[in-house]
Amino acid sequence: MDIPPLAGKIALLSLGALPLSFALNYVSVLSYPLGVVLMSTLILGLLSLAIYSLSRSDVYYDPLYAVFAVFAFTSVVDLLIALQEDGYMAGFMAFYTKEGEPYLRTAHGVFICYWDGIVHYLLYLAMTGAIRKRKSYRNLGLYWLGSFIMSILVFLPGNILGKYSSEIRPTFFLTIPFLLVPCWAGLRVFNQTQVPTCCTPNMVEEDQRKGLLRRPVDLALIIYLIFAAFFTLFRGLMLVNMFYVLPFYGLAIYALIFPGCSWLPDWALVFAGAIGQAQFSHMGASMHLRTPFTYRVPEDAWASFFVCNLLYALGPHLLAFRCLWRPAFFLRPPPGPPAHHEKQH
Repeated sequence: MDIPPLAGKIALLSLGALPLSFALNYVSVLSYPLGVVLMSTLILGLLSLAIYSLSRSDVYYDPLYAVFAVFAFTSVVDLLIALQEDGYMAGFMAFYTKEGEPYLRTAHGVFICYWDGIVHYLLYLAMTGAIRKRKSYRNLGLYWLGSFIMSILVFLPGNILGKYSSEIRPTFFLTIPFLLVPCWAGLRVFNQTQVPTCCTPNMVEEDQRKGLLRRPVDLALIIYLIFAAFFTLFRGLMLVNMFYVLPFYGLAIYALIFPGCSWLPDWALVFAGAIGQAQFSHMGASMHLRTPFTYRVPEDAWASFFVCNLLYALGPHLLAFRCLWRPAFFLRPPPGPPAHHEKQH
């Protein structure tokens, strides 16, 4: 998979969040929830207009260019929130976490912001860079889609049912576009033409004839997935993993045994993004000082906790890499030669 160049124009535009956040922190009207939501809506509207004016041809070529550009700006804002909540800076986004989304002050909210401000930000720059160069970003888009959806699946229940459920602000309703847009974006990414592989029909046929014992990498992945499934059952309180990740592990084991499951490479990327985001937030929040002591991982158990959860996060990425590295086993088998029937006289 070729990694496209990062979009310099979008990087410069998104970094405008730094002085803007600092200035808005001292605007008195933003000490009220309604003022925060109105100002946020105005900024996002002006930002969208600026992106359309500066990159009209790119937006016409692929409307997701504008979506990723706006999200890159919000990713910088999220990184500022995380850094401020952990005490690395001050005077930037205090007004937003107080009157906008108090949930982001929790340990899990902080690490959601870290992931969005680092991983998602780099993905947005890479995908907008690919659009500018008229290159495919399908694989990056699938990874982003899984990661983004997983963060939303945790974010919404955290707001509605969690500690700050009684402090939901009007800015919560700004998450509605953040739910609808990824659905539309995901359909566009899935419908993009797949990058042609260099696998010839002979390579596909030869790879799919191999038994499991002649494919040691696949065998190792199957063993890993079995252990990961038991680990998922052991952590049954994480319901998202139970309902979505566990069935995927079962299907992935099937696809590694029986050839021609062409859906696995795409969905392996989606679940790699989802599990990567979930594990990063879970691991960070479990050791963060803002987590209540009774729910925090004891310091003497950090090593085992970190190793187990890192392996749990690494496996889906290895599965996705295997699918991209040698995709012949998962391609649909080439059609056989047409049957020849002798004429009856």
